[in-house]
Amino acid sequence: EVLQNHVLEAKVFHTEYGTGVAILTGAHRFSLTTNIDDLKLRRMPEVPGLQKPPSCWAVLSQDRVTIILLAVGQDLYLLDNTSCSVVVSEPRRVSAGSRAEKFCEFNSSIRSPPKQMVWCTRPRSRQRAVVVAWDRQLMVAGNSTECIQYPSGKRCHFQRPAQTVGLRGPSWGHCHLWQGQGVLQEHQWCQWPPRTASQEIFKIASMAPGALLLEAQKEYEKESQKADEYLREIKDQKLLPEAVSQCIEAAGYEHEPDTQKSLLRAASFGKCFIDKFPPESFVRMCQDLRVLNAIRDYQIGIPLTFTQYPYGTVREWLVLRRLYPLAIRICEYLRLSEIQGVSRILAHWACYKVQQKDKSDEEVAHAINQKLGDTPGISYSEIAARAYDCGRTELAIKLLEYEPRSGEQVPLLLKMKRSKLALSKAIESGDTDLVYTVVLHLKNELNRGTFFMTLQNQPVALSLYRQFCKHQERETLKDLYNQDDNHQELGNFHVHSSYS
Repeated sequence: EVLQNHVLEAKVFHTEYGTGVAILTGAHRFSLTTNIDDLKLRRMPEVPGLQKPPSCWAVLSQDRVTIILLAVGQDLYLLDNTSCSVVVSEPRRVSAGSRAEKFCEFNSSIRSPPKQMVWCTRPRSRQRAVVVAWDRQLMVAGNSTECIQYPSGKRCHFQRPAQTVGLRGPSWGHCHLWQGQGVLQEHQWCQWPPRTASQEIFKIASMAPGALLLEAQKEYEKESQKADEYLREIKDQKLLPEAVSQCIEAAGYEHEPDTQKSLLRAASFGKCFIDKFPPESFVRMCQDLRVLNAIRDYQIGIPLTFTQYPYGTVREWLVLRRLYPLAIRICEYLRLSEIQGVSRILAHWACYKVQQKDKSDEEVAHAINQKLGDTPGISYSEIAARAYDCGRTELAIKLLEYEPRSGEQVPLLLKMKRSKLALSKAIESGDTDLVYTVVLHLKNELNRGTFFMTLQNQPVALSLYRQFCKHQERETLKDLYNQDDNHQELGNFHVHSSYS
């Protein structure tokens, strides 16, 4: 059904079994699997009279039961493993007793229906809010009569971070507001202040060590004597190391580069008055912030927080987005090893390149070799295998010419049914075991006459096969002598057989 009707929409969900996926097909039927690592696709019951996609739908999991909730016009349906049932058959105002729990009731004063709605909750918190988006308005409503509004002159679209960049980890403390039509023009942050050093430093009238150090550094820039007063107060309490650490940590939770720099300058200022303060945390934070700021740029648009950053590999996201130059620069900046960094990115680029059908096999193979050369960690056989999977066998063969390891060339050539070329490559390698592997493959693949004729054109392979037959298949050895009209060896064969 999926092959015929395609997938209209998909939703990822998480259960105690693992990560699941639910799909809506072009036939307006739902199917799902509760664990993508053990893929068992289950078709859900049909929704009566469903002739077009539902206005919205969601996957709900509880007590090892996964159901789909969907809205069709003014009706609400529940799909479980066995049946489809109507939950709400007619529109009516939700009253306090009509559900198990009434969260809140809020009047938005906007007459048009919203374009999107998502739950937005803090990690490990019971505080909940609903984020609602219209064309030019975003609203965050919680369990009170007030709300937070983000008006915009441009059309806006928002998503939860886990849907935006595919992360795992603490990602529900904020949402992202995307603005623009057709292309991403800018993105903004809507985030609860995390309970971190950042909040301790910037809260009103804060006397935290980090706050005092930040003020000391600002006063120092003004050449004010207050800098010494603030600094002395921190040192008298023996909290200067803690103040430096707070400023370093707080910089990670700030999204404005100017604020980050201010906090890092304060940390650097405080370090000057500490004997043997370990610099690793400061250096690492500077590196992480440079990477985060680079990928947060509106031209890239991967809005990660510092909390999310360690939970994924930035390189992988950039590679999947085909932002190869930036991925390479970040790997070089972080001084990753060749195999971890640049080589892997270049290999991914090459695998993408072979899928492009607008250029000839010669052009693509030459372009890949010009770019990759003899870079350590690059496997041309892996790129050739991708080309073969894409139906470009000739390109795969040309790419294998650049593979220096015969042990990697030969198995793929055999897979591509290019056995004679594989035999030539095996003989060139001088690896006896590799030649035997190809010869035995040819023996099973070709009929007897064609097999013997192929060996006649490869004296090295023929000699090795004779050695094999002397110990394993003596009757085949007699056939080889007959084929060659080698009467001397044929006579020797019969004499030896008589003695045996």
